[in-house]
Amino acid sequence: MNKPIHDLSAMELLALYRSRKLSPVEACKAALARMDRLEERLNAMFVIDRDGAMAQARASETRWFRGEPAGLVDGVPITIKDNILTRGMPSPVGTAAAAGLASEVDSPPAQRVREHHALILGKTTMPDFGMLASGVSSLHGITRNPWNIARNTAGSSSGAGAAIAAGYGPLALGTDIGGSVRLPAAYCGIFALKPSLGRVPIYPPYWGRVTGPMTRTVEDAALLMNLLTQPDRRDFMNLPHDPVDYAASLERDVKGLRIGLLLDIGSGTRPTQEVGQAVSAAARLLEAHGATIEPLAPFLDDDLMECLNRFFQARAWTDLSAMPAERQEKVLPFIRDWCRPAAGYSAADAFRAIAGIFQMRERTIAATGAFDFVLSPTSPIVAYAAEEACPGNDPARPFEHICFTAPFNQSEQPAASIGCGMSADGLPIGLQIVGQRFDDLGVLRLARAYERLRGPLAPWPEP
Repeated sequence: MNKPIHDLSAMELLALYRSRKLSPVEACKAALARMDRLEERLNAMFVIDRDGAMAQARASETRWFRGEPAGLVDGVPITIKDNILTRGMPSPVGTAAAAGLASEVDSPPAQRVREHHALILGKTTMPDFGMLASGVSSLHGITRNPWNIARNTAGSSSGAGAAIAAGYGPLALGTDIGGSVRLPAAYCGIFALKPSLGRVPIYPPYWGRVTGPMTRTVEDAALLMNLLTQPDRRDFMNLPHDPVDYAASLERDVKGLRIGLLLDIGSGTRPTQEVGQAVSAAARLLEAHGATIEPLAPFLDDDLMECLNRFFQARAWTDLSAMPAERQEKVLPFIRDWCRPAAGYSAADAFRAIAGIFQMRERTIAATGAFDFVLSPTSPIVAYAAEEACPGNDPARPFEHICFTAPFNQSEQPAASIGCGMSADGLPIGLQIVGQRFDDLGVLRLARAYERLRGPLAPWPEP
């Protein structure tokens, strides 16, 4: 074993358990030790269940020693995002206004990983209500990037991104409604998949929201998809179950693929030169191995992104205004300032916002429909200052840096982020891979092909 235990992938851990060269107890102790060393600096966790995780690890160790593992990830450490209901743990959705009791039930993703006997280490941080692509929270404080603790993790799966990059275990569950697994993946140099809407059952289901795997390798994400996609009747937006074995179906070449290259989506922050060059280099690498790369023209505009902003403002204001005044005061001031304009929106304003979102969906599907896949930056910038709720910290412009990710939540297309380079100051750059609706396996396959062709980027950080 040439790697420290905390750097091993889920697949590597399972192989070592199988050969009895490592036990789940050792893996659990290594993950907890990593938290002990780094958590004061990173602040990625808001619940660490040491006793529960070690009890799970000892039970898993017994099963492996008997040659009777139970489940696809038996004994593999995992973290779960704050807002994913997990039995016995709180889910305050990142805000001091909602701190309260532990959940009595598991949401479908938490139930699946529990059924497959992953070691649930605890819950990761997120910003208030998940309404920031940032690691700033009124409840959890500031979550910091393991590559540079002065920089942001993005969000809203902020703690999950930091946890994977820092070696708090190889698996994490995040959620994504506008880029919330992909943006932390880009800023933290890991892999994340936003599945097609309904591919992974969730509860409660919501327009555009998905749960997705966050890992260091594509193969580990595919392994998680095998269990996360199992059906659950609680999700009334769930797609029909597809029994494909994602982990066993990854390998393919890229010959003959028609891929669009999107470097300007028409709205928001334009990619920096470093980001554009890294994404273009990834496209050239795939082209050198047989893919056809064609430029994709911008298809959005600022008005459509403002419609999305207004929809989320109205949603947040509705929740905020229903709270007693003393609880409202506990919400992050940035969030209060951002959503307050919605107090003056009319029913017609709300309808126009929703109509704009449907137009965004139509344009996105039409623009990408001629391609097997589309490549773009995940984020047009690298990680910004840790203390900022968004780049520039302006509540009037909170979503400028999510312009490449948010449209694909509305179009329901699967999209992944994978590292494609490092900036001059040592920060990861993310490549977004977008597929056609329902082609989650195709996105994983192209990501795996790129991962194999790309090779390692940089050693994992030691904050």
